[in-house]
Amino acid sequence: MKRFTPYEQWHSPSLENGAFSHLNTLFSLNGLSDWPQCAWFSSFLDAKNANQQTIRFVDDACFSEEERYYEQIIFDTGKVPTRQQNWHDLFGGLIWCLFPKTKALINQRHVEEITLHGTKVRSKHRNALTLFDECGVVLAVSDDVWPALLKNHQWQQAFIEQRALWGKTIAPFMFGHANYEMLTKPYIGLTGKALFVKVPSDIFCKDLAQQYQYIDQTLYEMISVDNCLRDNSQLSPLPLLGVPGWYDNNNPEFYSNTDYFRPKRRTRT
Repeated sequence: MKRFTPYEQWHSPSLENGAFSHLNTLFSLNGLSDWPQCAWFSSFLDAKNANQQTIRFVDDACFSEEERYYEQIIFDTGKVPTRQQNWHDLFGGLIWCLFPKTKALINQRHVEEITLHGTKVRSKHRNALTLFDECGVVLAVSDDVWPALLKNHQWQQAFIEQRALWGKTIAPFMFGHANYEMLTKPYIGLTGKALFVKVPSDIFCKDLAQQYQYIDQTLYEMISVDNCLRDNSQLSPLPLLGVPGWYDNNNPEFYSNTDYFRPKRRTRT
């Protein structure tokens, strides 16, 4: 697989992909003519971390002499080191705005794991936190049929036969900021990690900001109480370009590529 290289300059056309519709609705991201500054995030976020420090985004250049690990800086100070003119950190900041409770909890869990194991040894829990943070997609479902279909790679049924139900009994909410970065230049093979979240059916009737608030609170409880990210066992592969509305995938033939939409491997007995 070729190495992904993002656009070096601000590129609004790349944000017209349907995968960015939530960001465009809530932040008018595709209306920006240039990279936003760190202060831009402040109008969308009023949150504190688990250490009761106000979350602020600060130019990464200010931390050139810093010896603490990235997650430790955020926990100790509330300051999020943010590279300027950088897609990865731009989307990382927006995820903080959308999921402040969950992001603060993940930050806390990282620091707790570092305290236990140091920075050189990564536990299964910390690996799962990182994987979800970078590549996670929340699939909010009100019908229990969806996890079974998608975990078993029933792509034809999930993406074609049941296509009309997307937005009605299932809806995707991007969590992984690396996913967003790579979707600025989408390519066949791009795959995220799905985490299924059970929601009431009326959640899809609420406005988008309320939906995110509900998902954020539910995710927080799933991680803190149910320990759903103790390892990566609850994360399921999701071909991102197969999600209805996230790519030019209206033609059913698109899903015939079994190198991308791979069948479930059979477990040997």
